[in-house]
Amino acid sequence: MSLTIEKTAIWVRACEVEELEPCWGEVALLGRRQVALFRLADQEVYAVDHHDPHTGAPVMARGIVGSRGDRPSIASPLHKEVYDLGTGECFTDAALTLRTYRTRIVGGMIEVELEQ
Repeated sequence: MSLTIEKTAIWVRACEVEELEPCWGEVALLGRRQVALFRLADQEVYAVDHHDPHTGAPVMARGIVGSRGDRPSIASPLHKEVYDLGTGECFTDAALTLRTYRTRIVGGMIEVELEQ
């Protein structure tokens, strides 16, 4: 017999939308996680792990925001690997993946979905 442990998700408030400059990353400490937040438009916010998947360094909020076609991206400031902000897929090295988090805006506040 095997036990399946279900993980539950909670929404955690990070900051007000207006506190983020468009196309610039900021770090939020949510519980014990460092999450990099990126506001691309008034109602378009992405959240990813702040730690670079290649080196483990906490630098992703200082990455370069851009796009690959119509897919918003972030390039690591260290070795310039480029990741899809929505899926975490690495465009430049298929072996790497950046953890992403769902976001929503409620009453002008950015909330990030975290697993407990």
